[in-house]
Amino acid sequence: MNAIEITGLKKSYSATVEALKGIDLSIPQGEFFGLLGPNGAGKTTIINSIVGLVRPNSGSIKVMGHDIRKEPLAAKRYLGLSPQEINIHAYFPIGNVMEFQGGFYGLSKKESKQRAEKLLKDFGLWEKRKVGRFKLSGGMQRRLMIARALMGKPKILILDEPTAGIDVELRHELWEFLKGLNSDGTTILLTTHYIEEAELLCERVGIIHKGKIVACDSPTKLIEKYRFENKERKGVLKFVRPGSLEEVFVNLTGKSLAEGAKEWEVSRDLQL
Repeated sequence: MNAIEITGLKKSYSATVEALKGIDLSIPQGEFFGLLGPNGAGKTTIINSIVGLVRPNSGSIKVMGHDIRKEPLAAKRYLGLSPQEINIHAYFPIGNVMEFQGGFYGLSKKESKQRAEKLLKDFGLWEKRKVGRFKLSGGMQRRLMIARALMGKPKILILDEPTAGIDVELRHELWEFLKGLNSDGTTILLTTHYIEEAELLCERVGIIHKGKIVACDSPTKLIEKYRFENKERKGVLKFVRPGSLEEVFVNLTGKSLAEGAKEWEVSRDLQL
């Protein structure tokens, strides 16, 4: 049984805005899977459909065998979500935020306190437990979002661009934590537009563009399949690291990174 099974998923927000155009995707239990693509490609719509925040026009989603529309409570008990937007109260002490979140998952007061303490220490936030979110840096707020998502010990962790706005050092620390979490058996679905992030973390990567998954495989196989030489496309690979997913992007979209830098939001530190 797959952790997540998506079949024929379509979602339109209006007659002219078709966010998803028939997504088929299977994520086995224990996999670290990445959805890679630009803003507006449909990544967040897929995630919101999985957790029940968006109602698709057609198609089905199963979480650990439970249909999200027919058995929403059974499906959601397996999920932990860290959304792209910071949606934690600005002034409420973050220790209390964590404990209250435990209550939503049915933890006792004692269990919530113990779980909150462990996670806040794991994420380097224990010393800030008595202050509100507004006093935290952007990186700390991102870590708090992930810690909150883990309060219910989910079997499936969904992260929507978790490292956006985080400096390089903190990003690497978070990567190590997520790899350890995955090695302990947690299935992780990650959306990102950082190419290096997908390459380092994910067993498989689905490249999504304009509501369609245009390629899906391991980073190594994607690079191998879509690799092409600089001489075949003059100037296209000027800023591309050899043997990287950036080459896959260029091949699939027909654009150079110079032409598509804004669309793909490739950070300067990755243009090596």
